[in-house]
Amino acid sequence: MTKTVHLVAFAVLIAFGSASLYGAAPGSVSGTVRDSTGVPQIGAEVQMLGADLTVIASVYTDADGRFIIPSVLPGRYAFKAIGAWFLPSLRENIRVRANTVVNLTLNTLYEAMQWLPAEPRSGNAQKDDWAWTLRSAANRPLLRWLEDGPLVVVSDGSGAHPRLKARLMASGQEGTFGESGERIAAAIEDTPSDSRELLARVEFDPSSNAGMESMLGFRQDLGFAGSVQSVAAVALHPDMTAAGAAGVDEAAIRSWETIHLGDEFEAEAGSTQVLARLSSASPDTVAAILPFASAGWRGADSAIRYRMTTFLPGAPGAEDSQARSWLPDITARNGSLAIEHGLHQELGWARNTDNSGIGVLVFADRIDDPVVEAMSHFAAGNSTASAVLFDPMSGLVRAVGPEFSDAGVTANFEHRLPGGNQFRVEYAYGNALVMPSSAQSATLAQLLAGAHPRAAQSYALSLSGTLDGTQIRWRASYRWQPEDTVTQVAPFTADAAEPYLNLNLRQPIHLSRDSSGHFYALVDVRNLLAQGYRPYLLSDGSLLIFAQDQRGISAGLAFNF
Repeated sequence: MTKTVHLVAFAVLIAFGSASLYGAAPGSVSGTVRDSTGVPQIGAEVQMLGADLTVIASVYTDADGRFIIPSVLPGRYAFKAIGAWFLPSLRENIRVRANTVVNLTLNTLYEAMQWLPAEPRSGNAQKDDWAWTLRSAANRPLLRWLEDGPLVVVSDGSGAHPRLKARLMASGQEGTFGESGERIAAAIEDTPSDSRELLARVEFDPSSNAGMESMLGFRQDLGFAGSVQSVAAVALHPDMTAAGAAGVDEAAIRSWETIHLGDEFEAEAGSTQVLARLSSASPDTVAAILPFASAGWRGADSAIRYRMTTFLPGAPGAEDSQARSWLPDITARNGSLAIEHGLHQELGWARNTDNSGIGVLVFADRIDDPVVEAMSHFAAGNSTASAVLFDPMSGLVRAVGPEFSDAGVTANFEHRLPGGNQFRVEYAYGNALVMPSSAQSATLAQLLAGAHPRAAQSYALSLSGTLDGTQIRWRASYRWQPEDTVTQVAPFTADAAEPYLNLNLRQPIHLSRDSSGHFYALVDVRNLLAQGYRPYLLSDGSLLIFAQDQRGISAGLAFNF
């Protein structure tokens, strides 16, 4: 009898547990949709989305901007508001219980752009949404492309709680100076308070005992006043050689402050301190201080900006979380290290709407110690390797070309296409170094002495988006300029497309239905058709093949969590 009572009681407990687990009473979701000034929006569409961002329910706001979605099962959802003349607004990770209130704010593109940095790196590049330079303060919204949707203003339901995100990546690269071979990278981002952000990254070659690149970034948001940012980056390359010495170390500290004068005026100033040395017994050390500053005015949809910098953007296509984005290119002249730098001044105008943008600027440059890069095939007993910076892992060399001055103009136009795709066209006119063809062999010094600047034009087309029916993010670009040029036209342009045909693919590999923890397959191919090659035979029998950019490929897996 006692056993029967226990079994009955156990069955009752199971029944009650099942009822509470699977039969939770549905609740409702209500709220108000307003613009950034607090005005209720009539007729705005509110969508309730599941974990995979599929639409579960859709309603419209009434005359007071209010909405209600009845009979919603408890759980976590996302809510998106859509209104005419506004960017869609998305709130994620909302826990719905009985009678949950969710208020949404719609913003124009101009209002949202006030939260971005003064100069984002590339208008057409697909960036990860956790990169610290694309965020403002932790308690403010940010812009993000949905996997298969439009650009939205995003905020999560957790308010201003600290965020911690991390990435692990394993990849293999070939044809890239200082980067070829296996690579393991780990990055972490933390927002420990409402106004601070930290990002750290370390990348190393598992086949080397000392090869490593690392960076640490810090940002302090000052509210309406602006922000203060600092980045420290270090690169150790024990395999590189120059003047018969092995090992090149480079370190840089970049600090700058952004100041906002009301909603329309902004200014930025800072500098990069660089130190590079040969890590062996060689006493060769080179140092530089590279200042920069800018000032701009922004109206409703137009902007005018002046910029001065002495830092040439290195590592085309590199993310801001990579150390090589903050390190200027190092080269060698007759075995002595040199830092590529110069003086750049520009005056630009840009106009942006919700779907398109156009920009034009004029510039004047002076380029000191310009880098010219070549693929090497050294003959036995050659003396050329000691006069240049040589990377035996990739077989690439870097030498110093003649200094030159430049003046020209650049223009660009970009437009968003249906389905979240985007295209961008670019034009540039200015000087670039030219290496004329030669049927006779010569020494490297004679070859570099023959290089000279010449006026040239470049044209570029970039396309990016997500393949229909998939989640494959892609970016393709083609930039052409005369093939006898071995340096870029308008080299100080930070967001220019890379030389010739390039392709980048990013395929998410979902292991669960929620958005936490994704693997990504990454493929990046540069100068796919191996264009722009300029072969030269040296007096010692060595062969150097110069190009604006050598063909290279990088592929790997990344895990974000």
